[in-house]
Amino acid sequence: MRRWLPYPAMSLFVFATWLVLNQSLAPGHLVLAAALAAAAGFLFVRLDPPPLRIRRRGLLLRLAVRVFGDIVRSNLALLWVLLSGRTSKVTSGFVSIPLQLTNPYGLAVLACIITSTPGTIWMSYRSRDNVLLIHVFDLIDETAWIRTITERYERPLREIFE
Repeated sequence: MRRWLPYPAMSLFVFATWLVLNQSLAPGHLVLAAALAAAAGFLFVRLDPPPLRIRRRGLLLRLAVRVFGDIVRSNLALLWVLLSGRTSKVTSGFVSIPLQLTNPYGLAVLACIITSTPGTIWMSYRSRDNVLLIHVFDLIDETAWIRTITERYERPLREIFE
């Protein structure tokens, strides 16, 4: 079975997504969805992803709760900046953050965390020296941002994925 569908869960997701997006169960859409799902599985094999190992599942749940709280807090802080008329006093800037995290799945989760938090965005990652560059909308203290990213997010992600 793995020979025909090397990643069955991903192929099923592509198949279902195609049908939902087209809102049709017509035979042509079923055939096209099956072809796309099979092709996606074969193309993903060519990427040769490393195996996913989650070491501490309980910590993953605690991290998700922490991230949700940080997103809510960041939304409120950004709303306060916009409603208070303080936008002219906002200092945006870039922060370079040295990371110890090297696991590609952990880096992907970190990218999602940073980008989903209002006021921050993942700009680039230099894998040769393991430095992350983020943009912060209201940059007050660069060292606080480095400490926040490394202690609140990177450390748990290292425990979960490495």
